[in-house]
Amino acid sequence: MIELYYWPTPNGHKITMFLEEAGLDYAIHPVNISAGDQFKAEFLAFSPNNRMPAIIDRDPADGGEAVTVFESGAILLYLAEKTGRFLPTDLRGRKTVMEWLFWQVGGLGPMAGQNHHFGVYAPEKIPYAIGRYVNETNRLYGVMDRRLAARPFLGGDEYSIADMASYPWVVPWKRQQQNLDDFVNLRRWFNTIRDRPATQRAYAKGEPFSAQPAVTEEGKKLLFGQTAASVVKA
Repeated sequence: MIELYYWPTPNGHKITMFLEEAGLDYAIHPVNISAGDQFKAEFLAFSPNNRMPAIIDRDPADGGEAVTVFESGAILLYLAEKTGRFLPTDLRGRKTVMEWLFWQVGGLGPMAGQNHHFGVYAPEKIPYAIGRYVNETNRLYGVMDRRLAARPFLGGDEYSIADMASYPWVVPWKRQQQNLDDFVNLRRWFNTIRDRPATQRAYAKGEPFSAQPAVTEEGKKLLFGQTAASVVKA
């Protein structure tokens, strides 16, 4: 059993996508990031960066004590190795998927996240910041589009954790002020993943939480005003 600490953000969706594809048993523990659940002591005990998602694997491969994993990229890698799925075993194939996984966690996610922040949440609309991240998101879409011109998926011929990592960050393309139709290969890849039954099941798991009220002003203070002293006592 995998215990998933989750909220329906792009990083949260990555993990439900994998779990649904692999058919693993899992239970969702919602972490309402607008309410400050990520600062609770019991969560910080195994997710010290006060970010979700995080998992507890109650049935690890070595048969030992439960294993905790935080950071979405590390979780995807852990689950891929646990199941032997969605990560090639040959040297070159594994290397390529790892490149694109790290590309997402180090590039597409942070840049699109800043795009969301300055375009949607920032109390002051700063044209330079908005333009900077809209343009960088556009550049990264172009990188994916070129990569996908000669292959169906980011890692090559097979669907992998690199695709699961990147897809949720393209879902909000309109909010990122992009036009997906400008990227023919990316659009084809996006539609292919969107139409996978496991993707649809994964996003359905988030719907009960997505229906909750939008981020409040207090929630914004929690999300965007963090310092080293921001931990909320349980």
